[in-house]
Amino acid sequence: SVRMSAERRLEEDDKYALSRIGKSSVYSYFVTDKVFGWFIASATLVIQFVLLVFFINASEANLQNDSTDIQFTWQCPRDTDACINRTDLTKFGWAIYYVLMIAFLSKDMINGSKLIYHSAKITHSFKSRIRYFFGGTCLCLITLFALYVSTVYNHAIATSNTEIIVNSVIV
Repeated sequence: SVRMSAERRLEEDDKYALSRIGKSSVYSYFVTDKVFGWFIASATLVIQFVLLVFFINASEANLQNDSTDIQFTWQCPRDTDACINRTDLTKFGWAIYYVLMIAFLSKDMINGSKLIYHSAKITHSFKSRIRYFFGGTCLCLITLFALYVSTVYNHAIATSNTEIIVNSVIV
């Protein structure tokens, strides 16, 4: 009876872990013990990382590279000593950007953190705790990296409040 109760608790904990990472999320494979699932989740993580790196590279200020996405907003007319910033991006636009990013990314960050916390339960086997910890860490890291990339990219290319809102949803 005690053994059945412990096995049932572990089964419920596994369901809880899957619900935290999202049953429809590819990262849910990290909390299972299926090798093919781990392969799919790892490949997805690598692909997502590589795609985000493209945005970082596109936002680098390399004036000799024509493939940069940076938008230059300062105009310096030849007949004056003063330059004019032609951006329509305001602090309000950045505030909306951060609200949207928090709305979109907080769920993954919270669920990843819960998985990391869940991995500390001593009632789980060592392999289960490693899976939960790894899954939660991957979810948190890719979420933070997406926030970083989106912020850097928007600093480089957003010139108006509407652009930063559109970019925050896309990246």
